Amino acid sequence: MAITIYQVLPRLFGNTNAANKPNGTFSENGCGKLADFTPTALKAIKKMGFSHIWYTGVIEHATQTDYSDFGIKPNHPGVIKGMAGSPYAISDYYDIAPDLASEVPNRITEFEQLLARTHQAELQVIIDFVPNHVARQYASDAKPENVTNLGHDDRSDFAFSPLNNFYYIPYQNFTPQFDAKGYSEFPAKATGNDQFTASPGINDWYETVKLNYGVDYQAGKIAHFDPIPDTWEKMYAILHFWAAKNVDGFRCDMAEMVPVEFWAWVIPKIKSVFPKLIFIAEVYNPDEYRNYIFNGKFDYLYDKVGLYDTLRSIISSQGAWATDITTCWQAVQDIQPNMLNFLENHDEQRIASDFFAKDPQKAIPAMLVSGLLNNASLMVYSGQELGERGMDAEGFSGIDGRTTIFDYWSVDTLRTWVAGNCNNKVLTPHQKSLKLFYEKLIQLKMHEKSFGGLSYDLMWVNHQNEAFNPKYHFAFLRKEANDLVLVLVNFEDADADMGVIIPPHAFEFLKLKPCKKAKWRELFSDTILEQGLSYEDLFCVTVPKNNGLVLKLIQ
Repeated sequence: MAITIYQVLPRLFGNTNAANKPNGTFSENGCGKLADFTPTALKAIKKMGFSHIWYTGVIEHATQTDYSDFGIKPNHPGVIKGMAGSPYAISDYYDIAPDLASEVPNRITEFEQLLARTHQAELQVIIDFVPNHVARQYASDAKPENVTNLGHDDRSDFAFSPLNNFYYIPYQNFTPQFDAKGYSEFPAKATGNDQFTASPGINDWYETVKLNYGVDYQAGKIAHFDPIPDTWEKMYAILHFWAAKNVDGFRCDMAEMVPVEFWAWVIPKIKSVFPKLIFIAEVYNPDEYRNYIFNGKFDYLYDKVGLYDTLRSIISSQGAWATDITTCWQAVQDIQPNMLNFLENHDEQRIASDFFAKDPQKAIPAMLVSGLLNNASLMVYSGQELGERGMDAEGFSGIDGRTTIFDYWSVDTLRTWVAGNCNNKVLTPHQKSLKLFYEKLIQLKMHEKSFGGLSYDLMWVNHQNEAFNPKYHFAFLRKEANDLVLVLVNFEDADADMGVIIPPHAFEFLKLKPCKKAKWRELFSDTILEQGLSYEDLFCVTVPKNNGLVLKLIQ
């Protein structure tokens, strides 16, 4: 079943402090709180049509802010990226980031209250599960009494042991190729990006250490899965802990860096207790997609290397044509319901940034394709619907077209909307228009019958059509029962007078009847268009630049 996800960093969402000092501290720049997701805010998110909200970065991670007064072990700044730290350098799997709490001692209770508010708003909750690596100084002070800390029983004189939780570089000090500001570690541990060295570089994931799932990478990736490795059992306990708090799903960071055998063991095991849980995999190797779905038992996978890359190339005029979209869906046709489409997330550059499209309007054709072409799920990154540019120099994150995950910061577009009690009246006319587009798109995807039915790509028959430009134009049909929708998109910077061939095979496949006169409702503008439906004549219509038409047959 297709779902729609709103990804949001609580650290950024509710932060209305406009100071935005580069490399600013928690006290200087402020930080959003779990409490900022008020019933009003959650109602506004639900109103956009989303079924799920992914609270990114809620688990405790290494930060340069000192919480030792609350019994939280501080982290050395030499192995932390940014003042706030990466949400993917987990320092305690069993705790909530203290930055996000209104009252630090009550942070778990505040998270439980957030879960309750979110569910009351009829949204389901996804949180991160980061299984491949942890913060270099990982130490849980919130773990249940029966849980042993990661690495507690390790033999650090072994580079690898199936009994260890970490990989070591025995008898060597941690000596990175940069100034770690006096941080010491002996023996050194392998980094999260599989660098089995005591001297990682500045571009490595030096702030993290790799977890050992029983694979001896330095001996040709020999697997030691019998008996079940200790790390597997510890990860199961972590998933169980959060699932028992009524979390609805997990977005699994860098899932393909963890052996698929682990997922094949842990997902059925945890679902036997919590059958409604969903698991989303961050996987970038298309050759492994089916392995992680059929063997690893994942519900959804990122469609990044494929649809995202192709759509970005079309929008940015980097070589791809609209007709290349066909190849994307064909490559994953059999697993389409398991794919998750997106044009932004915390790793990718903002559409409106100078590094991508510069104008959020240019992504509208791509969003129509991502959301409506097939039965894949869809994700929107908080601020995308407002045209956030991501062009701030926050500190650790320079001007790179991304919204920082490392720094304390306030995002201009979100700050305005949240400070205005999540009311669209506070937005600029352009922001209102863009947000209304996203709301309508998501609602159509979730509620228009045709978008849960059959899909028919019209590109194959329009390649040589002089009234149709396959470089910039894309067209497809969707049908469920008696409902039929024709979607036409135009990636060009000029209005397009399209003449689309609808072949006899489409009528056979979708069980359509030709009609010389027909009425169509454009579902975004609610205007009526009169145009025949025939395989003998072109379907002729003008499609605005950087836009599309979603036409439903009504008569």
